[in-house]
Amino acid sequence: MFTLSCDRAYLYGHPERELTPGEQARYGDALAQRATGAPAQYITGHQEFWGMDLIVSPAVLIPRPETEHVIEAVLQHVQRPSTASLRIVDVGTGSGCIALALAKELPSAEIHATEISPAALEIARANAARYQLEGRIQFHRADLLQGIGPGGFDFVVSNPPYVGESEEDQVQLEVRKFEPRTAVFAGPSGLEIIERLIPQARQALKTQGWLVMEMSGRIAERVRQLLDGWKNVQVTRDLQSIPRVVSAQAP
Repeated sequence: MFTLSCDRAYLYGHPERELTPGEQARYGDALAQRATGAPAQYITGHQEFWGMDLIVSPAVLIPRPETEHVIEAVLQHVQRPSTASLRIVDVGTGSGCIALALAKELPSAEIHATEISPAALEIARANAARYQLEGRIQFHRADLLQGIGPGGFDFVVSNPPYVGESEEDQVQLEVRKFEPRTAVFAGPSGLEIIERLIPQARQALKTQGWLVMEMSGRIAERVRQLLDGWKNVQVTRDLQSIPRVVSAQAP
């Protein structure tokens, strides 16, 4: 499909189709890259998320199905139908997948997205433009919530780095070798970014506002401890029953 820039139906419908020399070379190059462990998404430059085809590059973490639980958790906490004044900030937006999905689902919400990497911000902006959402999402180059005013948001959402450097040998080779290290590893314990984000989120949120974060099962109990003093702490498990998303309401 990548080599011919076609869909699956075309492949099935034209079994007699032969590759031109140029197409053969492109196909061979893609296979050679994949043989090194390069993720298919970086080779093709695309990944599906929440029904959207997103541009991806080695500058951004590849969106994963587990992160869709973040979107589901936010939608569960939205007080419908009074969504007109919702203000949401996606921290560490990467490809923009969370911000775009929420813009798609909550057309009246004001959405902000922060990202420390200029290269990742370019990808996020390109994805927003592809779906005519660039006017709906305000992108900020920032470290977490730095420079974001206090007390104004209904939701702070994030898929932060949460893998500890001590776990590196347990992480898939293609993640270790090809995905942006700063988007995967938080530090020695895996909690370093979350420890910084939680107090910043509390400052950014309105009273009763929600923090919704992806995490791993390994750190779930320690994240709960960091949320001491927050209300309605809830953990969502993924399809493998691993604790994957934590939601908490600002007191």
